[in-house]
Amino acid sequence: MAIRAEEISDILVKEIEGYDPEVKDLPYGTVVQVGDNIATVYGLRDARAGELLSFAGGELGIAMNLEEDTIGAVIMGDDTEIKEGDRVESTGKIAEVPVGEALLGRVIDALGNPIDGRGPIETTETRTIEFTAPTVPERESVHEPLQTGIKAVDALIPIGRGQRELIIGDRQTGKTAIAVDAIVNQRDTDCYCVYVAIGQKTNNVAAVVDNLREAGALDGKTVIVSASANESPSMLYLAPYTGCAIAEQLMYEGKHVLIVYDDLTKHANAYREISLLLRRPPGREAYPGDVFFLHSRLLERAAKLHKSLGGGSMTALPIIETQLGDVSAYIPTNVISITDGQIFLDNDLFYQGIRPAVDVGISVSRVGGSAQIKAMKKVAGPLRLDLAQYRALAAYAKLSADELDKQSREQLARGARLTEILKQKQFDVMPVELQVCILYAATQGHLDDIEVEDIKEFENGFHDYVKANHADIHKELVEKKSLSDELNAKLDAAIKSYKEEFLAGRNA
Repeated sequence: MAIRAEEISDILVKEIEGYDPEVKDLPYGTVVQVGDNIATVYGLRDARAGELLSFAGGELGIAMNLEEDTIGAVIMGDDTEIKEGDRVESTGKIAEVPVGEALLGRVIDALGNPIDGRGPIETTETRTIEFTAPTVPERESVHEPLQTGIKAVDALIPIGRGQRELIIGDRQTGKTAIAVDAIVNQRDTDCYCVYVAIGQKTNNVAAVVDNLREAGALDGKTVIVSASANESPSMLYLAPYTGCAIAEQLMYEGKHVLIVYDDLTKHANAYREISLLLRRPPGREAYPGDVFFLHSRLLERAAKLHKSLGGGSMTALPIIETQLGDVSAYIPTNVISITDGQIFLDNDLFYQGIRPAVDVGISVSRVGGSAQIKAMKKVAGPLRLDLAQYRALAAYAKLSADELDKQSREQLARGARLTEILKQKQFDVMPVELQVCILYAATQGHLDDIEVEDIKEFENGFHDYVKANHADIHKELVEKKSLSDELNAKLDAAIKSYKEEFLAGRNA
């Protein structure tokens, strides 16, 4: 049977007239390009910024760039199994991690998976890594001290629960040591800790884990989130938000948490790498335009919550590494402007043997005396003044030491002894009542006739002497947290008694 051309044309016209040009969105997309842990995905028009995407092999990614036809996704983990043409599905969920007290004492990666070889974490609770920071009515002013156990910090740059205090300095100046000591000092308190290691060497993280375990500050007390230097930039980018979500859960349960970000310079570098691979326009120092928001939305989540929300707190200690002490670089100035003060560690002080190498001249706490007990506030006042006068005089004395009068020489002598008192070894954290006793002795001039090289021996012996013979002094400081005239008299008597004993032993 012959087919006529007219019949074919009639069929084609009917088909064309009945064509419905409706665009249908398929529930999946397709990988069109992949490399350097970045995938370009075609489709998924309904995907949201920050949404989790699931790849064909089970890998996960986060939608970062939402363009007209494509999505730029950051792959979390290894991208070697993802190929062009693979199917990608949106999960409808924002990235979330396991949270809860079951994580205490464990070491996890940026996705919340345990990496300490101690089996799975038994918890059913999860929390999104991004969360809106508490509003002003939801907060309370910072008024409770968070003791670090470090004399130079607790006396001169006090930190309160709910504060954000930056630790800043060049590499190898003891930044991590201060943060780890602060964690160790919480072992006998009601404050939990989260330590986030970003871009650190694996052996350095292992050393921190071992030190905390030996000090009794890990099990049941601290969570360690590790994104080591050999991991992808996406894991380094996620790690601080993972740690923050874990700390935030505890805060909203009415608990107190200390979180350390070590360090946010490497975090910013990882985000810069991701942004450049996503073809985002570079700005100053090649960082993307939203690098300030990267850290502000993280650090603003630290707060002291109002009593109506349980009264919990999250105290943040971000760490920033500078180059040759340049605090005016882009990332340091960003984080300085976000935080409530900074502890500046000086290279020269470190190599002079003054450790912790805290430069009390440019270090500041914008919470100040609100974060100190009354007794510490009283002894810290003259300490700050004496040290400031000592620094000014020491600079002048280098030029003309012979021309100094008696008062100036006495100020120099006292300043040298105060500097010696503020030296402290790592992990040798000191309860606040012991700090108050020795700082009282130093600021009241009781140590002015002790040789500088004997100060440490005097300090150690004095603490033992007070514990053995005047335990009521420590007890009263712990209970009342203030210095009365009666307690001052007891302290003066104890100092005088021990000093006579110490000098007699020296002269024998």
